[in-house]
Amino acid sequence: MATVKTKTVWFCKECGNESPKWMGKCPACGEWNTMVEETVATGKKVAGQASITVPGSSHKPMPLSQIDSSVENRISLNNGEVDRILGGGLVEGSLVLIGGEPGIGKSTLSLQIPLHCANLKTLYVTGEESAKQVKLRAARIGGDDSNCMIYSETLMENIIAEARSMMPDLMIVDSVQTMFSQAVESSPGSVTQIKETAAMLLRFAKETGVPVILIGHITKEGSIAGPKVLEHIVDVVLQFEGDNRGTYRLLRSIKNRFGSTSELAVFEMTGKGLREVSNPSEMLIPMHEEGLSGVAVSAMLDGTRPFLIEVQALVSSAAYGTPQRSATGFDVRRLNMLLAVLEKRAGFKLGVKDVFLNMAGGLKVSDPACDLAVICAVLSSNFDFAIPADTCFAGEIGLSGEIRPVAQTDRRVIEAARLGFKRIYVSSFSSLEGIEGQGAKGIDIIKVSDVPALCRSLFKN
Repeated sequence: MATVKTKTVWFCKECGNESPKWMGKCPACGEWNTMVEETVATGKKVAGQASITVPGSSHKPMPLSQIDSSVENRISLNNGEVDRILGGGLVEGSLVLIGGEPGIGKSTLSLQIPLHCANLKTLYVTGEESAKQVKLRAARIGGDDSNCMIYSETLMENIIAEARSMMPDLMIVDSVQTMFSQAVESSPGSVTQIKETAAMLLRFAKETGVPVILIGHITKEGSIAGPKVLEHIVDVVLQFEGDNRGTYRLLRSIKNRFGSTSELAVFEMTGKGLREVSNPSEMLIPMHEEGLSGVAVSAMLDGTRPFLIEVQALVSSAAYGTPQRSATGFDVRRLNMLLAVLEKRAGFKLGVKDVFLNMAGGLKVSDPACDLAVICAVLSSNFDFAIPADTCFAGEIGLSGEIRPVAQTDRRVIEAARLGFKRIYVSSFSSLEGIEGQGAKGIDIIKVSDVPALCRSLFKN
């Protein structure tokens, strides 16, 4: 029997680049302090390096015109929000990665899928919990568990063998960081183990057509734990957001080879699992008495879904020498830019004031259309002037103080009208021809060109 030789190498956690020695900066991706030491075997075939056969593919080059481009078969998961964020259902042979903080709802959602799909034969592989623990969670969630098989195992070779023998309609692995392969001489959760196990699962999914859902942890920085190459291997990356101490959860599409990205699904954590929130505005619009200052509502767009979110601001005199700038759910650098625009272009002296900003509902906002609501909330708090509760905003602020139009303004206006808002502030450069016939009746569209014009219109009293 031949002796297996081992060697020590260094891997980059971000890109998976291999180096014979430690380097402070990865030569491949340029990231600092990402190299980790691992022991790997030499002289034997590594399973992850085998070829991946996609059903229906040819091993010889063929003209693009002769390739069948028919629509991929999709499996409905009996969950409207998850089906929508996946692009219409789970594609056969796809590899889906769901990431999130501990306790956010990853395992709950993954177990909820087979329990609510009675005709979906599922192999649920658990590496973090015992079968009894999974059973207790299933009893709390409720549903039909007759077609859900629980397999407590962490060795990937055994998992693949059992899956090939059973041939389920869906396989769920919780979590990828606990799985390991005998082909790699390193501990579970290491860079090489995660790459190897993901490659084995991808090969199984493509060869058999069985979709696989992977559960993954995230780092304290908010990214998927393990090498960045993991996100490149999988077909779909979904990530949970929100405060795990609250009730609402946000599932965001980061990558999707079979649909649009940046889609958002909203859930509410209940005693019986995650409840779909078909109307996200119900959790984001104002939930307080009228007449409060520092509150403005933004008509934003996340992916293809328009909804309204409450922007909260608090401006006070700096208690210490250096004014504080804090933002929850919003880029603090963009907040500083907006404050500079208010001071330079509109003459508001906010340089000696503490400014705190919060996006209601635990949502992380990246839509520039929220700029208009942010500055209105800040000015409202600074002057202790309450903005009417039936008013909302949608516009981007430029460095010269101009209010720039945003994408799909018409959909934002229609959503605001549907929720009962009476007026909306948009850019004067926005094109809204024929919008009234699309469901925007009953709402007054106020066009403003720059920040001073906005202030004159909003704070004229």
